[in-house]
Amino acid sequence: MTQSLYEQLGGEPAVNAAVDIFYRKMLSDNRVSRFFEGVDMERQASKQKAFLTMVFGGPAKYTGKDMYEGHKHLIKMGLNDSHVDAVIENLGATLKELGVKNELIAQVAGIANSVRDDVLGRGH
Repeated sequence: MTQSLYEQLGGEPAVNAAVDIFYRKMLSDNRVSRFFEGVDMERQASKQKAFLTMVFGGPAKYTGKDMYEGHKHLIKMGLNDSHVDAVIENLGATLKELGVKNELIAQVAGIANSVRDDVLGRGH
């Protein structure tokens, strides 16, 4: 039986560590940090952990908004492809820092890219 991406990444401890490091990178990245002003980061990280667990094939507990609904207020603030690129870059750097294999990082980047149009509201 093939392991899910979630299992290959190391399951809950790995996702939790990745999200914590990822948001540290995001908050220190001038390209995207303004989108988190006033955001409850503990709550944000919790939602992100649940979301990533679901999209990586782990036990699904995510009950949040869909990609467009969750980001449409950011589109009004100017969210665009360059910001999504920064997110994917920071996520990849996080996983590399955690010692994740390049092939798995590529899978994660592919998943992130697959929701780009929904995040940016294309087609809505």
